[in-house]
Amino acid sequence: MKLNHINLTVTDVHETRAFLEKYFNLQTRSIHKDTFAILVDEDRLLLALTKGKQVSYPNSFHIGFEQESEEQVNEINRHLKKDGFDVKPPKRAHRWTFYVKAPGGFYIEIFS
Repeated sequence: MKLNHINLTVTDVHETRAFLEKYFNLQTRSIHKDTFAILVDEDRLLLALTKGKQVSYPNSFHIGFEQESEEQVNEINRHLKKDGFDVKPPKRAHRWTFYVKAPGGFYIEIFS
């Protein structure tokens, strides 16, 4: 069995969509005004974004993007930091990893 899609409620569909395209190479397949978007990746994940007025995820909630190497993790970290995002350097935990709070109100783990 393979997970097919995820729907995330976000505060700003456009800003979240642009963030996911820029840093994680997702591609937008469909947009409905400012209320809904569908993004896909090269592995056929479908990520839907739905606008919500108030978004509140638990602190432990996150989605993850696995990278092929530690250097790719480092590069995304540098890129986010350069663009003004509050990210800590990657560290060795269960993997080489770090987290970033995405526009829209949820966390993303980047790891290898």
